[in-house]
Order: sequence, then C-alpha cells, then structure tokens
Amino acid sequence: MAQELLTTFADELTEVTLRPGASGQFDIHLNEQIIWCRKSDGGFPELKAIKQRIRDDIAPQKSLGHSDNNCGPLDCDTAKPK
Repeated sequence: MAQELLTTFADELTEVTLRPGASGQFDIHLNEQIIWCRKSDGGFPELKAIKQRIRDDIAPQKSLGHSDNNCGPLDCDTAKPK
C-alpha cells in the first residue's frame, strides 16, 4: 500500500510511515487528520478508497485512472462508506 501511494502521489506525498498501535488499531492519517479508522469505517480499506480519500484532500483535480471507476460500497465517489 505504501509503495502504491508514493507512486500515485509522487508529487504530493513525501513519506508514508507505519507505526504500531494498540490492539486492533488501524488508522490512516493525512496531514494530522484521520482519513480511515478501522473501527468507525468498518474494517480495512481497499487501496482504491484510500487513494480517493488522499486525492480528494491534497489533489482533487488529479485523475486516478481505473481507481476512479467501478466503485463499490466502501469506495464510491467520496470514498466513504454508504
């Protein structure tokens, strides 16, 4: 996931950092804000959903190619659960 994000957002991201958390914790932060929380968002994200959330925050004009198509319940237009 980290490599894919760095490749997709080569001009926008400078690093992706993994840090251990408490038991069962899986949060993704962007610019000090949580963009995915395993507990509140209902599980682990699809890469497409994370890419869409990052893009919507830091580069809304950026096309994600195939990641912008065929949305499912956790990765539609706003990349938020239905």
